[in-house]
Amino acid sequence: MIKNLVLRVALPATLALLLGGCGTLNAIGNLEDGAGAEASKMWDRWVDSNGDIAVATTWERKVKKGVTVDQIEQALASVSSEMNMRGVGELPLSKELEARTGKPQKLLKIYNYCNPATAREMVDFSPHMAAYLPCRIALVEKEDGLWLYTLNMDMMIRMGRKLPPSLKANALKVREAIWLMMERGSTGDF
Repeated sequence: MIKNLVLRVALPATLALLLGGCGTLNAIGNLEDGAGAEASKMWDRWVDSNGDIAVATTWERKVKKGVTVDQIEQALASVSSEMNMRGVGELPLSKELEARTGKPQKLLKIYNYCNPATAREMVDFSPHMAAYLPCRIALVEKEDGLWLYTLNMDMMIRMGRKLPPSLKANALKVREAIWLMMERGSTGDF
């Protein structure tokens, strides 16, 4: 408990004081409102996962028992169409591994989606954002069933520099689309 308190309060405060002269305070002034709260959520997930950065930066949904891969894919396609997202590719990784090894594999498939206009606007704002494109949803078979994973879009929108209003509105639409894909994909709701 005390260790957690030190990690959550004393360490960040000490770092802020030490780095204050290095532009940290200037950077903090450029952040979106609520960036600290979002960073705190990520920090908690990082600590709870024993330092797994992938856990801290992603969303996950367990697929409801009985929902088929076909139903998941129909739900993803349905939301994509409704929300003006374009399916831009699929990577059937488990099938590729089966072909290479000749052995059955647990399901692993990646679905890629994009809103090209928003992608261009985001990359114009920050070229490094291109590394996060396109939006991906992974379907993963684990011992306890199927799971969906995607990048935490709140982190992308709420933790960085303030986005121009039109870009923020468009990014929030993409966020909503990905959120709905995860929700409806996990229940097979199409």
